[in-house]
Amino acid sequence: MGQTINPFGKEITKVSTEFCGKTLTLEVGRVGFRSSSSVIVRYGDTVILGTAMVGDEPAAGMDYFPLSIDYEEKMYAAGKISGSRFVKREGRPSDDAILLSRLIDRPIRPLWPKGYRNQVQGIASVLSMDPDFRPDMIAMIAISTALSLTGAPFSGPVAGLRIGLNEAGDFVPFATRSTLEDGKLDLVVAGTETGVMMVEAGAREVDEEQVISAIEFAQEKMQPAIALQNELVEKLGAKAQEYELDLPDEEIQKVADDWTKGKLGDSLRIDYPERNAKIADLRTAYHEAMADKLGDDYPDIKAEYDEAFTMSLHKDARAGIIEKQSRPDGRKLTEIRPLSSEVGILPRVHGSSIFTRGVTQGMNIVTLAPLRYAQLIDTMEKDEEKRFFHHYNAPGYTVGEVKRLMGPGRREIGHSYLAERALDAVLPSETDFPYTIRSVTEIMSQNGSTSMAAACSSCLALMDAGVPLIRPVSGIAMGLMLDKNTPYILSDIADAEDFAGDMDFKVTGTTEGITALQMDMKVHGLSPDILRKALLQGKDGRLEILEHMLTTLSAPRDDLSKYAPRIESVKVAQDRIRDIIGKGGETIQRITAETGTEIDIQDDGTVVIASPDKTSIEAAKEWIQKLTEEPEVGKTYNNCRVVTVLDFGAFVEILPGKEGLVHVSEMKNERVESPSDVVSEGDEVSVKLVAIDDRGRLQLSMKAVDSSKKSS
Repeated sequence: MGQTINPFGKEITKVSTEFCGKTLTLEVGRVGFRSSSSVIVRYGDTVILGTAMVGDEPAAGMDYFPLSIDYEEKMYAAGKISGSRFVKREGRPSDDAILLSRLIDRPIRPLWPKGYRNQVQGIASVLSMDPDFRPDMIAMIAISTALSLTGAPFSGPVAGLRIGLNEAGDFVPFATRSTLEDGKLDLVVAGTETGVMMVEAGAREVDEEQVISAIEFAQEKMQPAIALQNELVEKLGAKAQEYELDLPDEEIQKVADDWTKGKLGDSLRIDYPERNAKIADLRTAYHEAMADKLGDDYPDIKAEYDEAFTMSLHKDARAGIIEKQSRPDGRKLTEIRPLSSEVGILPRVHGSSIFTRGVTQGMNIVTLAPLRYAQLIDTMEKDEEKRFFHHYNAPGYTVGEVKRLMGPGRREIGHSYLAERALDAVLPSETDFPYTIRSVTEIMSQNGSTSMAAACSSCLALMDAGVPLIRPVSGIAMGLMLDKNTPYILSDIADAEDFAGDMDFKVTGTTEGITALQMDMKVHGLSPDILRKALLQGKDGRLEILEHMLTTLSAPRDDLSKYAPRIESVKVAQDRIRDIIGKGGETIQRITAETGTEIDIQDDGTVVIASPDKTSIEAAKEWIQKLTEEPEVGKTYNNCRVVTVLDFGAFVEILPGKEGLVHVSEMKNERVESPSDVVSEGDEVSVKLVAIDDRGRLQLSMKAVDSSKKSS
């Protein structure tokens, strides 16, 4: 730690500052000698290696910015070896790592110039992790610093903070995991020196003003980390990279603008199915006109002309909103597309729904299962079970394209998580509803804000399944067109507005407050005042959508589907768990086989029994109760099997594994010469437990049962 010179004789450069109660240190020159830049960031016991690679020239054949951001979990950073029996080294990123990669990417991507095509890669590798807080925001600082040191045209730096809300109602940066999980707010804010770039949150019905206050708090508190990055860049004097931008040819753009003049505008302010068809016809006519004009050379430059046509559409969409407050489909700024929804559409599943908003449509299916089907999470940060999970699928046909079916990508995983967070806050507790819950959204058609369609359809399907939600949830996607300092905020954005706009903002919540939030800027930061206006307008929109949803299904169904498992639980003493399991699991296997149930036994003695058939559950409960019941003096036991008959009496099993002696004198009121005159092995008799001696032996009586019958 005391080294000041690296192996090449160059000084190791460090800068430090106080940041939210601890020392934040950036260190350059110790490792990563062949990368474009490499920085080690230390904050408490958390150490992150941030590396950046930047290509020297534009990547061939790229019509987009080839930026990749990766967050690497290292199990050793937490002092762990993977709990998997077969895989011990890090492999495919976990969903958490993918989500955090997206989280870091989102505030960084807009800060590069349009038309930049050099390949850029940023990697944050977690080398050491302080378990008191999540390392993701330090990872964001590490990648931002590394990119800033490359000399590439990155308009950073950025920093981020994860904010919790403690019991006293105070905002807490770098909150502990327990504060985030048990509290009402888990908010991430990323920004630059001048504005907010990204917001993401999970919340337990937090109101809009409190969220805005948290954003303002985070924006202020992150400034030392931004200033420290600037200090390091100035100290090292990063050399600016020479680069070329791949921008649309101004002459080609003028040709496209001239050709489309008079063909767009009000004539194109129509509903999306007709609008999309008309645009397709216009695009075809445009390319035919350009081919006639340019001849045989046109196929080689057709892509540039197509991009220019698309840019003309974007400019027309912006102009309509800014100049006339009229949207591409003719809606007002606060108007929501037509809504429709259905529930109970699939007969054999446990819950189902379809939610349609304009051309965007999501079908959701809910499956209920015993808690043993919970997902095991084994990552650098987590070693736990997850009982609720949402999955999102959107094949190519949903956008009218032919695409190969593949596993979920980063977008699908991100949308899955957003809808999952939206509903997690309103789920019943495991005690009140002991089920594992899987919710799957199959997108049927896309035209903007499918993640919010996923949240709405999932809520309806959960209610259709009989999941007793605390309150129903709805969601809406908001947009922004910024004309100098004048913001035009759009409710329920569609694709055309998203592509042409300056912000993509999704919010979910109940009548009582926000449950999830995701806000991405396409400009270089926005003020909290604009975000406040967007949040409040979004509240009106999501409540309008919620009102529609409740006309379809006003509350969770009282009963589960007849195809869903019924689940009940009994509590036994922890030292009796072994009696239920039996030697080598023999007893529990026999119970499940003969009753047709599934049984889970938890460490605290809770026994969860699941079956679609209530009679089967009752049979299993009775069996378990007998296995774990303690003999009670004075109690009568019926249908007890005679195990052994001896000269002096008979041994009778009153409970599984619990036998007692009926002495010959206790068999009948009159004298009995031989026990075999009264009972035989295998007979079923009723006995009363009259005593337990000091050695734990059970003394039973048959005549005491007869006497009590006569007296009654």
